[in-house]
Order: sequence, then C-alpha cells, then structure tokens
Amino acid sequence: MMSFDFIDTALLLGIFVLLAGCYGLFYTIGELRQSRHWINAGYVCFFFQAVITLLIVMFAPLGAGWQLLIMASCIACFKIPPMAFSYLKLIHGEREIV
Repeated sequence: MMSFDFIDTALLLGIFVLLAGCYGLFYTIGELRQSRHWINAGYVCFFFQAVITLLIVMFAPLGAGWQLLIMASCIACFKIPPMAFSYLKLIHGEREIV
C-alpha cells in the first residue's frame, strides 16, 4: 500500500465514523424533540455514510474481509440508533427521557 493510499483510506474511514456519529446524534435529537427535520438530517448523514462505504469498498486497497466488515458496520449503524432509543423508552417506561 502506497502512503498516499494509506492517507486516503484513513480519511475515508474517519469520515465514515464521523457520519455514523452524526446520524446517531441527529436521530436522537429528532426523537427527543419529536422533530421530523432532525430525524431526516440523521438519514441524510446515513446516506452519505453509505456513499463513503461504497467508495471504501470500491477504491480502498483493503482485503475482502475488511471490506465485508465495513459493509456490515454500515448496515449495523443504520439499526443502532432506533434500537437504542426504543430500548431507552422501554427501560424508562415511556416517561419523559430528558
């Protein structure tokens, strides 16, 4: 792997993680405020995360196992905020979470 490829891959992976965090943050804010705009902002972040995932899989010089891990992580990231928020509502008995 050339050093330039290493830097490009590291940047793409950093953006991947940043977008996952933004999706979770915006989704949670949207659920807490019951605001569709914030939830949609989270979905936009996830969309860009999926685009970054495709770029990583297509162009990064990673092995097949790492590519599968990145794809599985992207799919898991889509499910985590809704599941976590549902679990919080369950354990707190549908009370006000804030």
